[in-house]
Amino acid sequence: MRTRCVAGAKTTEPNPGRWADAAADASPYPVVVLGADGGVLRTSESARVLLGDLPPGRPEAVRARLPWLAAAHVALGTDGVSPDAGSGDRHVRGRLDGRSLEGRPVPGADGSVTWWLLDDTDRWRAERELARERERSVFLAEASNRLLASLNVERCMDVIVLEAVRGLADAAVAIGPYAGHRLKLVSCVRGGSPTAATTTHPPDAVPGLAEALQGFPPVPSRWIDPAAAPTWLVPEGFGPVGSMAVVPLPGPGVPAGALVLLRHGTRAAFDESEETLARIFAARAGAAVSSARLYSEQAAITETLMRELLPPTLRHTCGMEFAGGYRPASEQNRVGGDFYDVHPATAEQSDTLAVLGDVCGKGLEAAVLTGRIRNTLHALLPLTTDHQRLLNLLNRALLTSHHTRFATLVLAAVRRRGDQARVRVTSAGHPAPLVVRADGTVEQVPTHGSLVGVLPVVTSTTADVTLGPGESLVMFSDGITEARGGPLGDQEFGEERLRDHLAGCAGMSAETVVEHVQMIAAQWVGAKRHDDMAVVVVAMPRGAHLSMTGGSGPGRYTA
Repeated sequence: MRTRCVAGAKTTEPNPGRWADAAADASPYPVVVLGADGGVLRTSESARVLLGDLPPGRPEAVRARLPWLAAAHVALGTDGVSPDAGSGDRHVRGRLDGRSLEGRPVPGADGSVTWWLLDDTDRWRAERELARERERSVFLAEASNRLLASLNVERCMDVIVLEAVRGLADAAVAIGPYAGHRLKLVSCVRGGSPTAATTTHPPDAVPGLAEALQGFPPVPSRWIDPAAAPTWLVPEGFGPVGSMAVVPLPGPGVPAGALVLLRHGTRAAFDESEETLARIFAARAGAAVSSARLYSEQAAITETLMRELLPPTLRHTCGMEFAGGYRPASEQNRVGGDFYDVHPATAEQSDTLAVLGDVCGKGLEAAVLTGRIRNTLHALLPLTTDHQRLLNLLNRALLTSHHTRFATLVLAAVRRRGDQARVRVTSAGHPAPLVVRADGTVEQVPTHGSLVGVLPVVTSTTADVTLGPGESLVMFSDGITEARGGPLGDQEFGEERLRDHLAGCAGMSAETVVEHVQMIAAQWVGAKRHDDMAVVVVAMPRGAHLSMTGGSGPGRYTA
């Protein structure tokens, strides 16, 4: 208060500065009033507790203690904001002694600005944690996508260490389970490429590694002495290890390995939240590498089985040409219900036996039964002279199995005699083969019989065919004759159309006839669905001493 004299009397009037100080002290929030030059004009009691003693009229003191507030004050004065504008969205945020403060300005008429300081540390921490959680979620999502993009074990291990150095550590080492007495390692440093290696060193030298390889929970990184990291574990050129974390790569029942994370000495050690993130990443990485390893094992088993189930490559044998072709019903399946085999003549077996069969159905289940039929036929090769007995023994084997499928077969026992070949042909529920003569005539072999694997007894007839030079026997599955396509898209290919095409194959080699039949069948069906297609051709080669027209005498059938 100040005093003045009016007409001989004393009166008092309020002191604006003192009233302002009182209002600031009564505020629940710290208040700092800065002048136009940035120096302190007034501070509230709570502001003095928060900021300490800021000498008035010294802008450099404000810049030293609250640089973010001093910069905002200068910017506010530069913008020329009027006192009526209020704070609007011009509030600023900054740090002070581990706290987060928000400053809201109220411009004054004299160029000063009253700054209200709000403590929003809790909000800042929540926002920071939310941002970190979003970064972790993005990292895990991207890492999962990259991990699941490959079913190759080596590639999956490379991705594990690449992703680990991208979001978790300065270097990472993925260690697979024991392979004999060796450990397979894949290491990577940030900015580098994965490097694979093996070691015979025991994992006991690394704290927690032996336990991680057995699938036990990880040891906290604060319990691990970085100096204990052996040289074989630290990537070359990495330098001193400042902190280290070891986490297991869990798998379904069997551990998939372990992951070692390394940081330089200049970086902070792994905190609890980072270790939690590492465990989550390791769980996804372990699932990915386990899936890749399981796929590799199954692929190896499948490849081994496929070699037995796929139709063999046919070659010339016993002076005759043999060729075969197979097209499965689905591009995804390499095997199906159609099959063929050629068993060359041996001492006990004077004839070469060619077999073409068709199992009811398609896909892997049908392929399994074809494998059983092929193995059974191989065991019955000594009976190639008696097709009826051979078929009934095979029929009995199918009836006593758990399969409910049936099969059709055509057998051709081939024996060359000089310039001719005698072929004994027997069909069991299968389309009768066709004979292509040297003059282009196409004849059907008069053989027929019942299905295999349905009735107690298989009945069939056997026909003898004589092939001369340049003549061939064509055995085919109904997938070719019943294929639908053509110009209208739903027309059956039919045996008559097959005969017409085979008429132009007179004198061709067995391989050429097979390729021709496969080509016309593929053109007929186009991209439409179709059944399994198989064709086997037995051809009598042209002799060099025979004329190009006519070959040997006409063939004959003996029922």
